[in-house]
Amino acid sequence: MKLNLKSLSLPELEQALSAAQPSPTAVRKVFAAVFAHGAASVEEVCQAPQVPRRVAELLRENAEMPRLEVVERRRADDGFVKYLFASPLGGRVEAVRIPIFDEKYVVCVSSQVGCALACDFCMTGKLGFQRNLRTWEILDQVMQIRAEADRPVRGVVFMGMGEPLLNYAETLRAAQILSHPAGFAIAGPSITFSTAGMVPAIRRYVREGHPYRLAFSVTSAIPEKRIQVLPIEKAHPLPELVDAIREYATVRRERAMIAYVTISGFNMGREDALALKETFEGIPIKVDLIDVTDPTGKYLPPSADELKAFRDHLQILGAPIARRYSGGKEIGAACGTLEASQYGGVVLPPPEAAG
Repeated sequence: MKLNLKSLSLPELEQALSAAQPSPTAVRKVFAAVFAHGAASVEEVCQAPQVPRRVAELLRENAEMPRLEVVERRRADDGFVKYLFASPLGGRVEAVRIPIFDEKYVVCVSSQVGCALACDFCMTGKLGFQRNLRTWEILDQVMQIRAEADRPVRGVVFMGMGEPLLNYAETLRAAQILSHPAGFAIAGPSITFSTAGMVPAIRRYVREGHPYRLAFSVTSAIPEKRIQVLPIEKAHPLPELVDAIREYATVRRERAMIAYVTISGFNMGREDALALKETFEGIPIKVDLIDVTDPTGKYLPPSADELKAFRDHLQILGAPIARRYSGGKEIGAACGTLEASQYGGVVLPPPEAAG
């Protein structure tokens, strides 16, 4: 089996190259050539400065650098760009390039082909679960988007297709490489994993002390409501999830990010705000309000008046409340709409064909 250079952390790469007896500097140069500099081929890595001949010979004989195929790029009016990728291992996934003012990009990546959690308002969940992505497939989404970007990529959010904590080993290895100074050099707190509530994985994450952030999808603090849209409530009931969130906030000494998908006429009342207050009493939190985006029309986002009234109700929390912008709606790039789809916006040509 070939040595996949896009799947190895720095310690793993050092072990893989041990037969060539490289210096720590030589190992780091290979690692940086792959991830920091985005080498396009094994030969390009071999020709990087300070890669010894014996290491280059080992790489030429044993290494590979697979690549996702960019099926297309679609740009929405608000500047969001959705990439549709096909993998040689099978399946299609999407990633979204998110503009942050005029300064930088954040990339929303997928961690699975499809998703097993079947959240009722999420188009990915309607695809069902096909497989976990491997580390290189996650990283290649960022690598290819970064290579075409006109400004730096400064953050990554695991909020695309799939539940990242159900692909724990591969997503955490990807995050380690993303945050390594000789890798993508993205600050740990600028990498976020969104989870619908995989409690055992959350507890493991806290024990291991990772520097990345978690965002917890709650959507309702009333269990009878939550179970209607988030079937994971059956496996990991809200009290169990709240205990894990309390541990996370305590250990990290920071507010836990509670993602709350706002659905008109469903979870926007005073009773919903009171349930949040009672459920998270004594836990430092911040609440991200996210408009539901459901192409089927079953769920609708709140009106401006409904949202304002709910934000007023939420003042009883005494916690920061933010409304997260859900961009790229017309191209199927908004929260909950990723389904390896092709519609809307402007189809962008490959960089070499531009102009």
